Amino acid sequence: MSVRDLLKTKKRIVVKVGSSSLIHGETGRPDLDRIEKLVRVLADIRNQDKDIVLVSSGAIAVGKSALGYKELHSLQEKQAFAAIGQSKLIMLYQRLFAEYGQTAAQVLMTKNTMTDNVNRYNARNTFNELFLLKAIPIVNENDTVTTYEIEFGDNDTLSALVAALIDADLLILLSDIEGLYSDDPRRNPDARFISYVENLDDHLMAMAKDTTGSSVGTGGMATKLQAARIASAAGCDMIIAKSDDFHVIRDIMEGGDIGTYFKADKKEEFFLLDFISMLGRT
Repeated sequence: MSVRDLLKTKKRIVVKVGSSSLIHGETGRPDLDRIEKLVRVLADIRNQDKDIVLVSSGAIAVGKSALGYKELHSLQEKQAFAAIGQSKLIMLYQRLFAEYGQTAAQVLMTKNTMTDNVNRYNARNTFNELFLLKAIPIVNENDTVTTYEIEFGDNDTLSALVAALIDADLLILLSDIEGLYSDDPRRNPDARFISYVENLDDHLMAMAKDTTGSSVGTGGMATKLQAARIASAAGCDMIIAKSDDFHVIRDIMEGGDIGTYFKADKKEEFFLLDFISMLGRT
């Protein structure tokens, strides 16, 4: 059995999708065809009696497009666009999941959700109850109330923290790039693709360039490696793969040689708050 075959056995999966994968680049409006395909793939995974969590960006972009705005000028605008866009986005998800016989649940989080012991305990219990009810939690940062002091910063980090919180055994980060390279392949044609990472050492962490090819996303490769460090230490495998076709999720779950596979390296001394405390300093 190859190491990729182990992916077939995963039972609790977190999938993170960025704004650029859900939004038409030209108009900023939701890409309904792509979102429907994402929902269909995730619903089918749930039909296999696997727990699935979707960490979905896109609220601010949807809110902006709904109001005809193209730029953000203030924190207050960001929060207002998020309030409008999040309700539209979750309504769309709920309608589409219902068409495939699944129930979607909204979970909005801030850093306080993780750093406060009571909030963290309650969040974990809520996720576990949703799994018992066979629901699919759809998670996003609560941008309507977040400020710099209480924000995660990006949904790559949020998805890894959620994976650690719920004891997920696989995190899939869908990106605009195939996986980890030795350098930015959009700038360096000699960049080498890295398909498997058993030990995420300082050398690999230093490879990351905090850039993104998207005008609506926030996370670059540095945030994805930070997510890999959190997930791996918590005992969760992680895959970075390209999001141009959401069927890639199914192919990954079937053991396909896709993206960069970060093998779990559970640390006995792992403590979630240690990683949260590093946010903003790495």
